[in-house]
Amino acid sequence: MAVGVAVNNDGLQYNGKVTWLVALSCVIAATGGLLFGYDTGVTGGVSSMEPFLKKFFPGVYIQMKEDTKLSNYCKFDSQLLTSFASSLYVTSLIASFFAASMTRDYGRKPSIITGGVAFLIGAILGGAAQNIYMLTIGRLLLGVGIGFANQSVPLYLSEMAPSKFRGAFNYGFQFCVSAGGLLASLVNYGVEKIKGDWGWRISLAMAALPALVLVVGALFLPETPNSLIQQGCDHGKAKRLLQKIRGTDDVEEEFDDLVTASEASKAIKHPFKKILQRKYRPHLVMSVAIPFFQQVSGVNVIAFYAPILFMTVGSGVSASLLSTVFLGIVGISMTFMSSLIVDKLGRRMVFFIGGIIMFIAHMMIGGIMAAKLGDHGALSQGYSFLVVILICIYTAAFAFSWGPLAWLVASEISPLEIRSAAQSINVAVGFFSSALISQTFLAMLCHLKYGTFFFFGTWVVFMTVFVYFLLPETKNVPIEKMNIIWRKHSFWKKFVSDGKEYEDNRIDEPFLSSHG
Repeated sequence: MAVGVAVNNDGLQYNGKVTWLVALSCVIAATGGLLFGYDTGVTGGVSSMEPFLKKFFPGVYIQMKEDTKLSNYCKFDSQLLTSFASSLYVTSLIASFFAASMTRDYGRKPSIITGGVAFLIGAILGGAAQNIYMLTIGRLLLGVGIGFANQSVPLYLSEMAPSKFRGAFNYGFQFCVSAGGLLASLVNYGVEKIKGDWGWRISLAMAALPALVLVVGALFLPETPNSLIQQGCDHGKAKRLLQKIRGTDDVEEEFDDLVTASEASKAIKHPFKKILQRKYRPHLVMSVAIPFFQQVSGVNVIAFYAPILFMTVGSGVSASLLSTVFLGIVGISMTFMSSLIVDKLGRRMVFFIGGIIMFIAHMMIGGIMAAKLGDHGALSQGYSFLVVILICIYTAAFAFSWGPLAWLVASEISPLEIRSAAQSINVAVGFFSSALISQTFLAMLCHLKYGTFFFFGTWVVFMTVFVYFLLPETKNVPIEKMNIIWRKHSFWKKFVSDGKEYEDNRIDEPFLSSHG
């Protein structure tokens, strides 16, 4: 087993600066994260509201309110209720593969707009739902929207950003995911006491707001130079755009690299078949492993079911929803803090710090629930408060590390010819894992009880070790020269360094010789 190599990338930078066009475009595109964040945040809150449960899941409502013999861990154990959460991710998974073709053949911008429109329609149907079928159709359309947005937005951000600041710019997506979750928590808390059906309807319908912002804003977005070249547009137009977004006329080196990468990309007719080749093994492994690890870290326990968890340990509905507001504030704050240091400290170190803290939080929560929470009754006020604090610590660590880094690393590591395919695999695996965890978590909580947290803690250990040995450092490496880090990695180089996998040896050799 080989240790990941941190390559010194000083001097490997293109000309240019952060322009207002890049900054504004990336801010608008990053709002695609609001869709994912809002839906994730609103789902758990709405699922704990009594009027919503009475209308769509009366069996769960009876368990929660009237069955005094049922274990604390099993009050919400319902496959129908978990299907409400997980159904979205099934369509997201399927949509991500259609999004890959659209993103590759027609551009990043059309994919972003398509995602926003689908999510907008789904939000309207959810807020107006009169029966479980209407609610489900709305959820499925929300899934289509998230599938397209999550596939295209991280690519857009990585391609528009200057390589020196790519980490900070790409963090905009996770920042908006956290902001969407916080917005959902605030809405849930604000409407929970509204009588009748209006509370949950407002929560679900408010998802239309971030979707509308994304759709309107995306209409004015420029396409990325990478995408224009890949689509066969006039090179002069692509070069003028590159000069505009970099704020300099001297873009020859970056433009030549984009053209070279695009020519290699056009030779690939079947990118999903291409990515299975040996020379793309590290890209395939990372596209599968990183999103899978992100989900089995236990984040869905917090994101989807935080209100339900808080009710399990003895909090009321209002207190539970208020607690999720604090989680949202913690998450968005730590994502912002991480964005300030990720391009200096490096991806791997941020992964390590987050993994260690997440593991400790899982172990302590499981230990407290094992020792102090039985099948009936509730934790004392002091221990309930401690559990809330530990969940906040876990949320902070995830928002600092695995939350944003999973999107960043997956979107920056692959060459252009397989980039859309790799991003689709990344998104699809993430959605599949989300659906699996969200569908099984309540049953897992019922049967494993406090052991659920030990289960996720074990995964955190495994994924942190994986990063240490197999993920090379990518900070400051231009996205079109990312192949260098794999060729220098002591484990992955035996897969990619066959002398044939990259046509543009001209790009790599000066760097390799100066850093060898």
